[in-house]
Amino acid sequence: MSWGTELWDQFDNLEKHTQWGIDVLEKYIKFVKERTEIELSYAKQLRNLSKKYQPKKNSKEEEEYRYTSTRAFLATLNEMNDYAGQHEVISENMTSLITAELTRYVQELKQERKSHFHDGRKAQQHIETCWKQLEASKRRFERDCKEADRAQQYFEKMDADINVTKADVEKARQQAQLRHQMAEDSKAEYSSTLQKFNSEQHEHYYTHIPNIFQKIQEMEERRIVRIGESMKTFADVDRQVIPIIGKCLDEITKAAESVDHKNDSQMVIEAFKSGFEPPGDVDFEDFTQPMKRTVSETSLSNSRGDGKSEPKFGSKSKGKLWPFIKKNKPPPPPPASASPSAVPNGPQSPKQQKEPLSHRFNEFMTSKPKIHCFRSLKRGLSLKLGAGPEDFSNLPPEQRRKKLQQKVDELNRDIQKEMDSRDALTKMKDVYIKNPQMGDAASVDHRLAELGQNIEKLRLEVQKFEGWLAEVEGRLPARTEQPRRQSGVYEAQNPSGVNSCAQDRESPDGSYTEEQSQETEMKIPATDFDDEFDDEEPLPTIGTCKALYTFEGQNEGTISVAEGELLYVIEEDKGDGWTRIRRNEDEEGYVPTSYVEVYLDKNAKDS
Repeated sequence: MSWGTELWDQFDNLEKHTQWGIDVLEKYIKFVKERTEIELSYAKQLRNLSKKYQPKKNSKEEEEYRYTSTRAFLATLNEMNDYAGQHEVISENMTSLITAELTRYVQELKQERKSHFHDGRKAQQHIETCWKQLEASKRRFERDCKEADRAQQYFEKMDADINVTKADVEKARQQAQLRHQMAEDSKAEYSSTLQKFNSEQHEHYYTHIPNIFQKIQEMEERRIVRIGESMKTFADVDRQVIPIIGKCLDEITKAAESVDHKNDSQMVIEAFKSGFEPPGDVDFEDFTQPMKRTVSETSLSNSRGDGKSEPKFGSKSKGKLWPFIKKNKPPPPPPASASPSAVPNGPQSPKQQKEPLSHRFNEFMTSKPKIHCFRSLKRGLSLKLGAGPEDFSNLPPEQRRKKLQQKVDELNRDIQKEMDSRDALTKMKDVYIKNPQMGDAASVDHRLAELGQNIEKLRLEVQKFEGWLAEVEGRLPARTEQPRRQSGVYEAQNPSGVNSCAQDRESPDGSYTEEQSQETEMKIPATDFDDEFDDEEPLPTIGTCKALYTFEGQNEGTISVAEGELLYVIEEDKGDGWTRIRRNEDEEGYVPTSYVEVYLDKNAKDS
């Protein structure tokens, strides 16, 4: 089966067919190229997707990835990144093994095809030239034969005519012989040309054309084989990455199987456990008995007494209620930052109102708007800067213990790094001492001294945080600090450290707040003004009020009231949400304005 023998007369069709084969090959190259672009685009999108859901460094999201479920998700993201890498490998291999190779092969194929068909056209032109020569020789032979025949007829006519001279007859005879000779020569030439053409034609159709067509057939078969091999390579490139993709999927499955719901539940406990005990039972309040007024355990009179607490109205439990237990009270009073307890020295004694100098000093130092503005500004800056108390006393006990332990571990690692650096410098110094040409031993003394100081500072920090940690864990007695405020009222009400218990972080209504008590932020120097005005008369009453709800005053400057209790108003609400009231000559303080119904005297309103 050879194109040379079977398709000897299909030169034009073979030319079209081979051009079509090259077009098919170029089309396949374009297909593979677009496939590689799709793989690259898919890999890029997978990488972007994985990057989009990766936790940001030093953010809250990074802390959330300590749970097994989120760690499994993170492992899935990492495996998807590797998965995308395999698609990039597919694209690279297809580009190098298929696209680049076939593109180079197509150029070679075009050159080879051009050469073969050029030889074919040349052979056809040669045989056509031979045919034209044969046709010319044939026509010339035919013409000479006709001319010889006419010359013979003319001679015979002249020879038969008696009126023609003998010379004319001889001339006609010679002319006839010449024509006959020319016809014989043309015949011989025609015969020779015919034999030559037949030989050329035989060689053309049985030698030259078959050889050329055979080469074209081989070229076309190589093209077919090559495109088949490329298709096989196309599949092999995908097959080579299947094991790695399978490993990625296996790792995702392994990560999914590592999810432990029990462990995650335990981590939630560790993350949010406060360390507080649940509240005790709420005592029954018998409203059939006459209400008895009870003295607030944090009132000014108790503060000046022995400082012992007494039961609240109706023997209500002091234990904090859970956040999901609703309290029978109106909306909470203004934030603790605006309460009288936030004022460094609490509400001032009315006896300080009559000395001009002391009055101006205490009015400046205890003015609620000024102090509250300063403290609100300071707290706002702290929140913006992410700052908090150094001992983490703003956190519940369990969370505080974890933070302190992390701080201790961090400091110990820093100490170890500094010690390693010091050991390395010490060895370098020994080398310099033994080999002075390598360096000056005294050049590292300054750095060694700095490292020693850093280590000592870090050890002091460790001791400090370990002390706080021991306090939280109960290994050491509670730390007692010298109070920053020195007023007699404050010392009587707060004999222990200001940060030793969670009560310092309770708002005036007794609810827990995460914000650290700010009572110690300002230092007020001790003055003798309190003693100078002990004998002054109290502030006059400007009206009465009725307690709408029970309020347990637990902060300095506040007073406890019972629902329905009638009291005297001595200072109207100044816009901060607090009203100053009095129960008797020795008991007065602030309560939330929303907790009482105020009836001001007409004279007080007019004034």
